Amino acid sequence: MAFKLASSPHLSTKAQTRGLMFKVMLCALPGVLAQCYFFGWGTLIQIALAIAIAIATEAAVLKLRARPVGKTISDNSAALTGLLIGVAIPAMAPWWIAGIGVVFAILVVKQLYGGLGNNIFNPAMAAYVMLLISFPVQMTSWVAPSGAALNDLGFLQSLSIIFQGADAEQILAYRAGIDGVTMATPLDAVKTGLSTGLTLDEILAKASFSDGFGIGWAVINLAYLAGGLVMLKLKLIRWQISTAILASLFVCASIGYLLSPDTHMGPLLHLFSGATMLAAFFIATDPVTAATSTRGRLIFGALIGLLVYLIRSFGGYPDAFAFAVLLANLCAPFIDYYVKPRAYGHRASR
Repeated sequence: MAFKLASSPHLSTKAQTRGLMFKVMLCALPGVLAQCYFFGWGTLIQIALAIAIAIATEAAVLKLRARPVGKTISDNSAALTGLLIGVAIPAMAPWWIAGIGVVFAILVVKQLYGGLGNNIFNPAMAAYVMLLISFPVQMTSWVAPSGAALNDLGFLQSLSIIFQGADAEQILAYRAGIDGVTMATPLDAVKTGLSTGLTLDEILAKASFSDGFGIGWAVINLAYLAGGLVMLKLKLIRWQISTAILASLFVCASIGYLLSPDTHMGPLLHLFSGATMLAAFFIATDPVTAATSTRGRLIFGALIGLLVYLIRSFGGYPDAFAFAVLLANLCAPFIDYYVKPRAYGHRASR
């Protein structure tokens, strides 16, 4: 019998990488639709743009490396990377933000390491961190969500802002209304408010927190949670990483809130704001860059949850998942080395 050695991801089922990636993209659809509802056509435009650039970049690099283009492109890994970058950046960010991020993810983070199975960092999160550090204004300018905005942007208006920047300020002002609504995410609004001396109750009393979580963000997180549960049901991902992330973040946030409720967000606000559910189910569970053993995945997820809480509470970035995932990626080989299962009949070495 002939055996074939291949790099990760290794699956216990007969599913191929192509089918796995496609099913993950389908499971992300509820969250994507929720984002489109609250942030408009820009989300779909960014996703379509990012996927197209991801596929084109991977094809070009594979051509230069004299590798089979069609077979590799068809595994849908580049398309999934484009999807994750597309939903992570603001809906009305300039087109070149998605372009730079996707090229960096595919060319530098993935292909320079040898392609799928050889990269040590999550490509989408590495690209997000690069964009956030390099272009902080564009990466933190979110339009007011539907329900807080007085007017909705049409498809052509969204295209005009993304690709031409035509009268962007006037168009966004039209959407927000005369009084305007903050363009910051709920996590950013909380961090900014706390830094100015406001208490958490005073911050949450603002109109943008009328539902207690920041308009739209709880629904978006619930939609990604639903997609994540479907992935667990279909056994596309293991339960340990997602569960450990959410449990670790919940415990840390509960302790912080009990100690100082005026200056620390409660656990539910941590869980249902920002990219919590998206990252816990669709990003941190990447089988290439995560820990592989059962205990290792639990430690890996708990580490991410702890890092997210520490950075959100004491760091300079409001939504810390990208940084937490990359730091955990660095620790994954170390975790696997020390928690690898012992072979039957072997004793532990001194």
